[in-house]
Amino acid sequence: MTADPLPGTTSLATAAPELARRLERMVRQAQHDWRSPAVSAGVVRDGSLVWSTHVGSARLDPACAPTDDTQYMIGSITKTFTAVLVMALRDEGRLRLDDRLSTWLPDTRHGDVTLRQMLAHSSGLQREPVGRIWETLDAPDEQRLHAELEQAERVLPPHFVFHYSNLAYALLGQVVERVEGAPWEDVARRRILDPLEMRHTGLTPREDRALGYQVHPFSGLATQEPRFDLRATAALGGLWSTVADLGRYAAFVADPVEEVLSADTVEEMCRPLVITDPDGWTGGYGLGFGMGRLGERVLVGHGGAMPGYLTGLRVRRADGVGAVVFANTTAGADSLVLAGRLVAEVLDAEPRPAQAWVPSTPRPELAEILGSWWSEGEELVFEVRGEDLWCRVPGAPATTNETRFEADGADRFRAVQGRERGELLEVARDEEGKVSRMYFATYAVTREPRAFADLVTP
Repeated sequence: MTADPLPGTTSLATAAPELARRLERMVRQAQHDWRSPAVSAGVVRDGSLVWSTHVGSARLDPACAPTDDTQYMIGSITKTFTAVLVMALRDEGRLRLDDRLSTWLPDTRHGDVTLRQMLAHSSGLQREPVGRIWETLDAPDEQRLHAELEQAERVLPPHFVFHYSNLAYALLGQVVERVEGAPWEDVARRRILDPLEMRHTGLTPREDRALGYQVHPFSGLATQEPRFDLRATAALGGLWSTVADLGRYAAFVADPVEEVLSADTVEEMCRPLVITDPDGWTGGYGLGFGMGRLGERVLVGHGGAMPGYLTGLRVRRADGVGAVVFANTTAGADSLVLAGRLVAEVLDAEPRPAQAWVPSTPRPELAEILGSWWSEGEELVFEVRGEDLWCRVPGAPATTNETRFEADGADRFRAVQGRERGELLEVARDEEGKVSRMYFATYAVTREPRAFADLVTP
């Protein structure tokens, strides 16, 4: 089925029917190849769910077709919610990313690991909580989690290499609870789920949820998997969600809602702190979000895996497009890859149109610094776009060689976006008050090309 568009949007089925048919074929082929009882998928663009489809059965006996509101367990996508909570507390000054774990969980072994290291999977903590919980499906309560932490290992030095740790995120959930004085789910609901209107997302599934199955590789028989209650470790992967709800979350990742988290903080979370594949350099991990390259595009998101469920979330933030994919099978479904392919298919077929050009706002105070300048033998062009002062390097890619400035005092401008972000542009004037040169990040910027030898003062 195709989702009804939210107000102010147009569904892909209406606006781009051939594209919608291709997306449908991709999902149907995936459900067939994966041998998953059901696959559900959705695409978000500019804040709204513009397309969704569902193939197969959420339950096999009797058969039951999934919808946009059918719950699946989303596994480790939950980690991104935990990370959002930690970052919100950081922004409020209630914790610091470089706090040691012992600051919030005193007398804890490995208390010297930092929250930043844990968020980025660079703490070196062992992968799983102590015990064989993936064999017993008996997750610890809070008391047992803390007691068994004494047996946990630091298997690698911090910052040595990306080492995925469910244990680290279980402990981050405990930190959130200590800071807030409330259960993790209550905090997540107040800070994320309610503001984003994710009404069908939580740790307790509804009775009409999609059931999870293991499909035998040879007989093709589907065995229902037991429900796994993660208890005190829920922050690592315990949420249930739907196409509609996780689509709202994907829209938030693309265009953050200030009530939940600022745009600057989400951008910070989506910057790689560690490379996940040091031999290929195609993937990284930031503060809770993974990122991967698909062609020339970098997508952010996360995958999720739980007994009976495989889920993927991918977002191209710069273009406002995201995709979510759910499968109710234990193995064989690469939901994260399919989510990325859906995003790419939409962007290839329907790239974001150029914004309509409008004349700039008069900025007479900038007149003397507009036009061509030179620094280190390279031309720099300063221009006004809309109301903002920009600098670009002619012929260079805009993504890496443009800078937007904001005023930062008299004859001072701060780079707030793009190249040399954070650095100062300072305007120097001669005795008559005319602009003689500028300095960007301390480098001299002159009207004519100048060698360093010409700039040096004896």
